[in-house]
Amino acid sequence: MATNDGKSTNTNENSGPEAAPARKKSKALLFVALALVLAAGGAGCYFFGRKTVAAKNDPPKPATILHLDNFIVNLADTDRDAYLRVGIDLGVTGIAQPKSGDSKTAEPVPQIRDAILSVLSTYHSSDLLTPAGKKQLKENLIAALNGKVPELGVRDIYFTDFLVQR
Repeated sequence: MATNDGKSTNTNENSGPEAAPARKKSKALLFVALALVLAAGGAGCYFFGRKTVAAKNDPPKPATILHLDNFIVNLADTDRDAYLRVGIDLGVTGIAQPKSGDSKTAEPVPQIRDAILSVLSTYHSSDLLTPAGKKQLKENLIAALNGKVPELGVRDIYFTDFLVQR
């Protein structure tokens, strides 16, 4: 029996040193797997989280396009007569859609036209002939419209016709 006990002791001794490296390997493997999972989760949050944050910060896109009749305006040139004929469509978010049986719309057209005319008549013809001048005109029109008729929620201006005559 002593021989059997010796063999069992040898087996226990052999299993002891072999078990320690196996435990170290399994712990190392567990840490590597955990690190990979965390890295993948972090990368996913970084890439997918950026899109949702960017989408939340963007202004809402225009829900409706409001077409206006053409404008003909005397420009502010003092050395000669200059005119502007411009067609404008507004990209708005706050306009109410007419109901199926209702022919009236909810847009305040006189206030819209007044705000646009007051901005257009301040420009000189030379300012409107450059792309930068047209961009500045759009920004000023959006600011004036949102100041005078904020319930429209004007987000964009589309020129459908643009003619400067000097």
